[in-house]
Amino acid sequence: MADVEWFHDLHIIGYLSPEQALDKLSEIGFEYEEASRGDLVTPQTYSAQFFTGNKPWQHTAHAIGYLSPVSSSSNDVSIQSSSSIKPSQNLKGSRVKITLNALRVASYPGSGTHHILFDFYAQNQLPEATEHLHFNSTYRVREGQRAAILNYPIFLGLNVGNDGLIFKCLTVNVKNEEDEQALQFLESDAFKTGLQLATTVQPAIKPLSEMAMGLTRSIANRRKNVPVQNIQIGLDFSNNPMGARLAEGVYIAVQIPETLRRIWDWSDWIYDASTGQIVNDLHRDQLIPYNYIAFGISRYEN
Repeated sequence: MADVEWFHDLHIIGYLSPEQALDKLSEIGFEYEEASRGDLVTPQTYSAQFFTGNKPWQHTAHAIGYLSPVSSSSNDVSIQSSSSIKPSQNLKGSRVKITLNALRVASYPGSGTHHILFDFYAQNQLPEATEHLHFNSTYRVREGQRAAILNYPIFLGLNVGNDGLIFKCLTVNVKNEEDEQALQFLESDAFKTGLQLATTVQPAIKPLSEMAMGLTRSIANRRKNVPVQNIQIGLDFSNNPMGARLAEGVYIAVQIPETLRRIWDWSDWIYDASTGQIVNDLHRDQLIPYNYIAFGISRYEN
């Protein structure tokens, strides 16, 4: 895929230097608490030496978990690493439905209710060409909560190639009031049905995707708006021990510190179907303390 199809020049806040991050955060009037004294200070007076990377939105790595399809009577669903599951070989050459199942904001820059622009990229692998797809949606989520969505359609009828699928996600925390108003059209019913795809090249797809990508780039570069999560996942049918497998189910991308990836254990967490929450298996009142996105893959039925 050509570089122009993704936001390689846009840096999420976790990749910025302390000075650059503080400049960006000063635009939204963000305040910090200095751990050593408990004093509230503004970014203008906040020394870079205290920028310790302990906020969920400062992390750049992601752990990818997987929930397999289960019967409706199951309450507790175990979570596996996406690298340890068995791929569904029968998905080769099939068409699938991609849905957004959860968007949890443990902490984003600022406070209160966050207006989040979500850009989802995938490749529609057709016999005669590959279509590069971008789909925009926007959600309002309070700090420490999940967006009020479930099984939200993103791509309908996505064609799967022999090498699997590629997904990319970018989230932008939108604090610019003018941009918030401009994005209201994404909340209309027309954008809540997902992007309908076909088995042949659709001439309208390319300009629509370019428009969606241009909108995300424009919003992300505007004052007061902060890119927070950048997720890039390749799901295939191989036995590569460091890869991720493609299967029907739900994938969970948790934004964690890079150092935590070595010890992150998905068996510590479980999906409680009765509450619709991912919780600690031993302490059911404990939620994952990080931002995460969950998306589902299922066979597409016309």
